[in-house]
Amino acid sequence: MRTNTTTLLAQQQNTKQHTDKLHSAQMASSSKSSYKSSHSYKQTPIIIFIFLPFFFILSASTSPVFSEPNLSGGGGGGAAAPLPANQTFRPLQELKKLKRIRSYLRKINKPSVKTIQSPDGDIIDCIESHLQPAFDHPLLKGQKPLEPPERPKGQDSSVDSEIPETSQSWTDGGESCPDGTIPIKRTTEKDVLRANSVRRFGKKIKRGVRRDTMSSDHEHAVAFVNGDEYYGAKASINVWAPIVTDQYEFSLSQLWVISGSFGNDLNTIEAGWQVSPELYGDNYPRFFTYWTTDAYQATGCYNLLCSGFVQINNKIAIGAAISPRSSYTNRQFDIGIMIWKDPNHGHWWLEFGPGLLVGYWPSFLFSHLQGHASMIQFGGEIVNTRSTGHHTNTQMGSGHFADEGFGKASYFRNLQVVDWDNSLIPMSNLHLLADHPNCYDIRAGKNNAWGNYFYYGGPGKNSRCP
Repeated sequence: MRTNTTTLLAQQQNTKQHTDKLHSAQMASSSKSSYKSSHSYKQTPIIIFIFLPFFFILSASTSPVFSEPNLSGGGGGGAAAPLPANQTFRPLQELKKLKRIRSYLRKINKPSVKTIQSPDGDIIDCIESHLQPAFDHPLLKGQKPLEPPERPKGQDSSVDSEIPETSQSWTDGGESCPDGTIPIKRTTEKDVLRANSVRRFGKKIKRGVRRDTMSSDHEHAVAFVNGDEYYGAKASINVWAPIVTDQYEFSLSQLWVISGSFGNDLNTIEAGWQVSPELYGDNYPRFFTYWTTDAYQATGCYNLLCSGFVQINNKIAIGAAISPRSSYTNRQFDIGIMIWKDPNHGHWWLEFGPGLLVGYWPSFLFSHLQGHASMIQFGGEIVNTRSTGHHTNTQMGSGHFADEGFGKASYFRNLQVVDWDNSLIPMSNLHLLADHPNCYDIRAGKNNAWGNYFYYGGPGKNSRCP
């Protein structure tokens, strides 16, 4: 719009200059005033007739285009998001982007049978389970969710009962989705606009797994095992609300199930909690999942933002906020996460909390993980954009270093892996890595109550982490 306005002003200025020249010519000689007057009279209409068609053409290209009603709502028919004042007039490029966004939202937000307004501002749509995004996948079209598989042997619920499990904010008022439906956090136009592009919305940027200690923007404090065949993993994860200081940074705590090399064929399945202002528009810790088969390039996504993960549970909304959260020197809260491979059909299943089976990743999504995992990783990860010219103040875990211990530092406990016999077994040969230990660190231990555990995290920028 700025270029077109400049062109219009230039045309007006040229017209004025031409008229001024004519006027000067009129005043040059009184003996020819009659002639000049007649000449001016004849020329002015020509100028007007040339100028007016150009004005109408230019006006058509810069005329106001008013936004159509917001199509981002799911079956709940939510109201349109308010239009910012400076976006009343939108150039063609932006309108094309909005068209792509709304096309994506129509695809991802399915018709609902019930809509729940969460206290934290989320809208939860109850979608019939056979209409969820997973069944848009060509290999799943027309199918229904599978029946639950056999859980791994060796689960001991007594070790998980000493610290209360946390839940999700949208259920605080006793709300739930009907049987035969699943709760899905509604994606809005504003959510997608925060991303760099529609194509990258709901996807991690590359280097989402620890590859080496020289990663420039992703920083980790993790425990891992490798060198064997793994068919799943389990842990209880302490939940906090770390401060994330930049919209394009995040802080997460999760477990990774990994196979393949750390090249373009990397397969991962991931679950835990994260704070991501870009993805969610706030600083709440949220339960999330992720998967990829090509090292975060084209395949996979967060939560249910693409076809892949099949949900079967009507009590858990993936991507919804977790509540309550732990607080410093006060009460602590955990979430339990278990991922394991069904020995009969080969799909990878996810359990949240005390026995809530969330759903599964079909085995055909993967290449290397169609067999088994070659590495299991637990811990924290942040993104450090250095947007202020120094290390970020984004916190990992509780924002406190590992040596502060219980009630102050965040932790993982009861670390276990699933073996070839579908049995949960204790960890052995646990390795620790903090690639920026002056910013975020990690310390491990083992006892009868918590089995294998570790404390981890940190504040980011400090006197030893400039």
